[in-house]
Amino acid sequence: MSLYRRKDSKVWWIHVKHGINRIRISAGTENKKRADRIHAKVLTDIEEGGWFEKQKAKSISFREMTEKYLKKYRRSRDEHTVKKLLPAFGHFMLAEVTTEIISDYRDERLKNVKPATVYQELSLMRRMFNVARKEWKWTKDNPVADLSFSVGNKNARDRWLTIEQEENLIENATNPIWLRPLLITALHTGMRKGEIFNLCWPHVDFNRKLIMVVKSKNGEKRTIPMSDTLFHTLQSIKVRDISGRVFPIAARSLRVAFEKALAKSGIRDFRFHDLRHTFATKLVQNGVDLYKVKELLGHKTLAMTTRYAHHYPESLRSSIEVLDSCQSWSRFGHGEGRAR
Repeated sequence: MSLYRRKDSKVWWIHVKHGINRIRISAGTENKKRADRIHAKVLTDIEEGGWFEKQKAKSISFREMTEKYLKKYRRSRDEHTVKKLLPAFGHFMLAEVTTEIISDYRDERLKNVKPATVYQELSLMRRMFNVARKEWKWTKDNPVADLSFSVGNKNARDRWLTIEQEENLIENATNPIWLRPLLITALHTGMRKGEIFNLCWPHVDFNRKLIMVVKSKNGEKRTIPMSDTLFHTLQSIKVRDISGRVFPIAARSLRVAFEKALAKSGIRDFRFHDLRHTFATKLVQNGVDLYKVKELLGHKTLAMTTRYAHHYPESLRSSIEVLDSCQSWSRFGHGEGRAR
């Protein structure tokens, strides 16, 4: 009999044999009807295959999932993000991490940090649970999947350089000698700072005028055509570092040099990442299709690209002028009357 009582206990126990597995657990109740319902639920879970997944989720901790995930799928910022997640969730078993607990974490974090930071943390949690669920079969559910954590445009920066500001910045980027080529690379590729630091000469194809981004934020490779300006700029670099990197410099050195060039150019409230914003904005304002901009930036979805696509009214005028060419009666807008 799979539902029974021990001699030394009034609590009901469940004993089920499934293949080579033998399950013996307490129903946790002295009530026979309640024990019958729990017993039936256990049998259903076993038949549907969910029982053993639940047991794994109860025996594997969030910390163990995190450590295994980072060994195989770590991205550039994940290690930093995990430092915020582990103190809050590291002591939980996977089965104990619920949507409600994560929702409370989200609300508390939003009191102290920007929405984009919370978005990054929850995105990492969602990716880890997806791998644990689909690949490792450690859990049946992803508690982050049903949680809303869209940050919208709260963190979007409406900041880019005008043509005059860009030319002024490049003109003043003379010291150190590597600063001007690096800024031109950023402005003509839209590459992130980390991607530029990781760019190596084997990834620069002068024959086909292409740059290969091998190490990107989202882990996917992409290819960017070189403009003539960038082509000649990179070709002019004669001294190559033994490391093979195109720009073998430290992040602090770039920050100091960039800030000096900005000050000399009279440009305020501008970050290095805004060069990427400038790249995308210039393309969109000059009629480049958003899908192409998305591919050049290396975004996974078109929604991510639209925050860089700041039109100004004149860039939309050609679209409105199409209406004039579509209507034969558009001449009436110029003072001509219709015959009666």
